[in-house]
Amino acid sequence: MSDTKRMADEANRIGQQVQERMQSGFEATSRSFTEANKRFQALATEMMDYSKGAFDDAIRTWEQLIGVRSFEQAIQIQSDYAKRVYEHHMAEMKKL
Repeated sequence: MSDTKRMADEANRIGQQVQERMQSGFEATSRSFTEANKRFQALATEMMDYSKGAFDDAIRTWEQLIGVRSFEQAIQIQSDYAKRVYEHHMAEMKKL
């Protein structure tokens, strides 16, 4: 009978250890998903801000192009825009 009691106690102890480890694993997984979610939200916010700025810049450039008086002025506006877009894009990629 004492062997049965000892085996039952051992089984209970092992069961408790398994439950504790599973619980800590679930907690770690939950923290990991929460952290990943926060980072994805920050990334989405950053991309949204970048997209809004890029769209606004494109609209301003179109407004400038509508009012040009010479071909050279149009080329200059487009060149400046292309340079700005490239610089902003590269800066954003470095951030990400």
